[in-house]
Order: sequence, then structure tokens, then C-alpha cells
Amino acid sequence: MTDALDTTADRDRPEEPAGGPAGDPTGTQADGTDAGTARRKPSRRTLLGWGGAGLAFGAAAAGGTAAALRLDDDTASAAAEGGAVPFFGAHQAGIATPVQDRLHFAAFDVRTDDREQLIKLLKEWTAAAARMTAGHEVGEGAISENDELPPDDTGEALGLKPSRLTLTFGVGPTLFEKDGKDRFGLKGRRPKALIDLPVFPGDNLDPARSGGDLCVQACADDPQVAVHAIRNLARIGMGRVAIRWSQLGFGKTSSTTPDAMTPRNMMGFKDGTRNIAGTETDRLDKFVWVGEKDGPEWMTGGSYLVARRIRMHIETWDRTSLKEQEDVFGRDKAEGAPLGKRKEREEPNLRVMKPDAHVRLAHPDSNGGATILRRGYSFTDGTDGLGRLDAGLFFIAYQRDVRDGFVPIQTRLSRSDALNEYIQHVGSAVFAVPPGVRDKDDWWGRALFA
Repeated sequence: MTDALDTTADRDRPEEPAGGPAGDPTGTQADGTDAGTARRKPSRRTLLGWGGAGLAFGAAAAGGTAAALRLDDDTASAAAEGGAVPFFGAHQAGIATPVQDRLHFAAFDVRTDDREQLIKLLKEWTAAAARMTAGHEVGEGAISENDELPPDDTGEALGLKPSRLTLTFGVGPTLFEKDGKDRFGLKGRRPKALIDLPVFPGDNLDPARSGGDLCVQACADDPQVAVHAIRNLARIGMGRVAIRWSQLGFGKTSSTTPDAMTPRNMMGFKDGTRNIAGTETDRLDKFVWVGEKDGPEWMTGGSYLVARRIRMHIETWDRTSLKEQEDVFGRDKAEGAPLGKRKEREEPNLRVMKPDAHVRLAHPDSNGGATILRRGYSFTDGTDGLGRLDAGLFFIAYQRDVRDGFVPIQTRLSRSDALNEYIQHVGSAVFAVPPGVRDKDDWWGRALFA
């Protein structure tokens, strides 16, 4: 919830040839049967039409060029409403990408001990992710040629647009070593920046909502598209991985597009005013992307993700006076302006705020310049059995090095922040997020296993 963190365009699709799928003018199926006699399968692509999915994927899926799915150089160019965000690129999408409206975040435990089986799974996941982000069904789709077998795709996204779906993959500390065991021959490749997070004052972490060997962050403008993506990755991984915990989120609490309205959190305050913008390549290089000299080599172009489930004591907050609420944050509630200022984006005067104000403690000037990129979401997960909302912030932060980003900021906040009276951190995880998938021959984590 730190204020310090307060801190692609659609491509034209080719027309589908009348005889068959793109790139197949003969009208024959992959097995050689005539397209006219084969069972008609209403794929998600067909239901959308070539214009609806936002970018041409057929050539890449068939082993052709992946250029149609590459990230644009201009990261500020967001996909049109309902369109597709390119999957391939130097960095994974879903970090500096314009923030979508919905989230489904999942952490996985790896169940297999077989290194080759894990590699095979990551290749399968990558292929599925490339298809789903482009608005396509997984594998052969939701309508099988053989109705005696389960279909490759679960089908709930049929007819839906890509909705700017991004899938961002990471690996946790326990993938490298667990209970003293080097599980996949990766122990020596663990980055020094992938630390086990310290226990901060006030933490009340639930082990069932913390940690994980792998993670996938699914962000989209349609919640069903995000849920479909995680569901299908979990189905593909059955027997090799299992979901350890997951979190649905709505109402983004930060933005990487500063020209857009700053969103509000569940406490009613604007959140993420000072966030790093997706167009600020110099700040991204300085604070978010792992550099060549940072090490290890397989993480160059990647980032480090910290996820925290922060429960808000909503009922207590709702009985707090407006003046105290504003003093707690150090911003006014209406405009979001720093106390003593009139406009939201004016530089705050930290000295006029109370010493324990959230903005004052979270500001880079109070933390030796520490800065992170935020992609948090609000959540409500029913009630806690006592009539109180189980609601709050699912905090997500990306940074070049956790030791220089989240840790110093949270250390300061956990000790002195006035907001601590109204929140509690109940879940926690940290992951190394590798660089992007470069082309059709690349896959999530390939350089790690090289």
C-alpha cells in the first residue's frame, strides 16, 4: 500500500482464406482430411472473427514467424479495448504493460521430482500462454474431433475477446532448494536477490497463502478470461504441479499510465500516484529490469516480484473521522493531493505531514531513493465468520532487486506507519521473473535450465 509506489496496439489480421485456416489455402486439415467433411469446431478465433482477436497468431502457432506477437517498442501503446497484448518480447508482459481491470494470481507447488517433466511442462505452459493471450483456445480447442476424449480447452472463454490478457511467470526460492534438497540441480543458480523475505513487525502470515515454487499472474479486462487462463494452466499441469494458493482481484490500485485517472483502494483513497509509468524507460531500467551486471545472466531483462495479501480492517476504518483518515495517508481524500497542496501530482512537502503518515514514510526520499513498480488489486473474499468483510489489497510490486526495493520500504512502514492500525499482512511470496519469451523456440525459464 505504499505511496512510493505511489510511486500494444492491435495489429491488423489477414483475411482468412476461404479454403481453410490462415496459411492453408488448400482447405485440408492437419490430418489430411478435407475441411468440408471434418467436424466443424467453433474455435475461439472463429467466434471472434479475425478482426476481434486483435493480432494474427496462426503463423506463429504453426511454427512460422513470431513477429506478429512481439512486444511493440513503444510500451505506452496499449492494445485497443478488448484487443490482444503481444506475448513475445525482451520483457514479460504484465509488468510495465498498462494495468488491466482484473487479476487472477496463482502460486503453484511442483509435485514432480523429474527435471525433464518440469521442463516439458514449462514448454507446454508457454505454448498455451501464447495462444490464450492472442485470444485462441488451448491446443485443439474446446470442441474435440473425438467427443469421447476431454477437450484441450475448458471452453468458458469461447466467444470472448482477448481482453488484453497478460500472463507473467515467476519462480520462487523453493524451486531451487527445499528442506535442504537441491531439487532440480538449480541450487547454484538461485539469484542473490531472490531472498527469503524477513518477518516484518505486525506480520500474521498464513503459510497456506504464502510461498510457492512457481507463480503465474493473469491480468485481463474480463475476469472470465483471466480465470480461464489460470484454470487451463492448472489443468495442463495436473500431476506435475498443483495450485498452492490463488487470489482474485478487481479494481486496480495502481496504474502504469499516468495520463489515466489514479484508481482508489478499498479505503477510498487514490493509490499509486507516484508509480513508475510504462513509458519511463529510464526509470524502468533503473528500478525494475535486472541489468547485465546484476547477475545471474539468466535473469537479465527480468525482474523480482513481491506479492502480499493485505487485510484491511474495513469496519474500523469506516468509523474513523475524515481528518484522521487524511492524516494517516498524508493526502486529502477528494483530490488525492498531498497535505498542504491542491493537486494530486504536486510534489509532497513531507515536513508538513505527521511523522507516521503513510506517504511520508513510503516516499523515496525517506528510504534512500528506494522505488518499485506497483500492480496491486483490491479484493473481497466474503466474510470472516464474524460478520466482518475479508477485504483489502493484494499488493504486487516489481523491482530490480528486492533488497533495494520492497525490503527497506516495508521495514520502515512496518515499524512506524499509522496505517498499521487498520491493516495486517496475512500472505506473502517472492518470485524471480525471468525475461520475456523471445520467439516460438523460446519458453518460460529456458535460460534457467540451460
